[in-house]
Amino acid sequence: MSMLDKLKGMMKGHEDTTRKGVDKAGDAVDKKTGNKYESQVDSAQKKMDGQIGNDSSSGDHGRG
Repeated sequence: MSMLDKLKGMMKGHEDTTRKGVDKAGDAVDKKTGNKYESQVDSAQKKMDGQIGNDSSSGDHGRG
C-alpha cells in the first residue's frame, strides 16, 4: 500500500476537515510568500480537491 493510499484512507469521511486544512495551508504559503506563488498554490489546492473527491469548481479556496 502506497503512502498516498494510506493518506486517502485516513481522510475518508473527513473531506470537509481536509478541505479546510488544504485551504489553511495554502493561505499560509500565500501569506509567507506575499502571494508570489498564488497561482501554483491554487493549482495544488485544486489537485488536492480532486484527490479527496471534493472537486470544487469555484476556485476561491477560502479567499475573499
